[in-house]
Amino acid sequence: MIKVGIIGATGYAGSELINILLNHKDVELTYLGSHSYAGKKLTDIYPFFEKRIDIVLSDDSIENASDACDVVFLALPHSIASKVVTEEILKKCVVIDLGADFRLHSKDVYEKWYKTEHHNEKLLSSAVYALPEIHRESIKGARLIANPGCYTTCSILTLYPLVKNHLIDLDSIVIDAKSGTTGAGRGEKVQNLFCEVNESIKPYGLVTHRHIPEIEQELSIAANEQIVVEFTPHLVPMQRGILATCYAKVKDNVSEEDIKNAYLDSYNDEEFIRLVSYVPETSFVRGSNFVDIYYKYNSRTNRVIAVGAIDNLVKGAAGQAVQNMNIVFGFNEDEGLNRSSGV
Repeated sequence: MIKVGIIGATGYAGSELINILLNHKDVELTYLGSHSYAGKKLTDIYPFFEKRIDIVLSDDSIENASDACDVVFLALPHSIASKVVTEEILKKCVVIDLGADFRLHSKDVYEKWYKTEHHNEKLLSSAVYALPEIHRESIKGARLIANPGCYTTCSILTLYPLVKNHLIDLDSIVIDAKSGTTGAGRGEKVQNLFCEVNESIKPYGLVTHRHIPEIEQELSIAANEQIVVEFTPHLVPMQRGILATCYAKVKDNVSEEDIKNAYLDSYNDEEFIRLVSYVPETSFVRGSNFVDIYYKYNSRTNRVIAVGAIDNLVKGAAGQAVQNMNIVFGFNEDEGLNRSSGV
């Protein structure tokens, strides 16, 4: 049994973490920190948890959380974690950061895309980019876990077998992705109000979205050469889910069988990846830690179309974070994750 803390417990990702961890037999939720609601009961914010957990929210001090816990999840906006995570903190507990501060290997790249200073370049070299299906061995025993972003998880995993096996022209990758509104967080923003989002779909962050360098970083490592992708996200009027439709030109002499074998070799033994025979939908993965992936070769255009679907709050955030915690502490990788969500 390990003691677990969450800083940012009342955001969407934080509340999803609570919901998952309440079903985890090997953890005790010890510290729930909130900047906005410290001193209030969790059930005052989320009545969903009534009779499931009786706890008063603490302040958002990672120092206090690290003294009380074996692992602390940070569900915070970018630029905060790099200020508060230190080597001293990591000596006391494992930190799993759901934010962006330790995902990118380069401080300069981070500052270019996030338009803010990174405050702890030294820790970048010890942070593990924790996409389990690709970096499982590096995650084992790590102290600082950089939990991947939601768009990135879906896009990277959908494209990884094609890139790793050099089946596509690497300069032809186009990613068209859609997300539900919880991906923007729980903060009040006019553009995310119901009347602004309902009955509409809109692209945003064209050529500037902050997940672009993360996707390029990981696909470049897989290909062993620098990759630049075209990535366009869209906001759609649903609460949760991400669908990424990826296009790429197939190399000469690559067959449909080659594509099939690449996906099977990469993912056939992965518990949370489903190589499906139907076109994925976000409703099929809602509340789960699954990634549904489907691909189709278009012989007329000599392109492959690969589609991935995830729940942005589970495999795209809290579920993947718990999956990473399970790997770090040697628990069954699916512990706490084989259930549906109600938040």
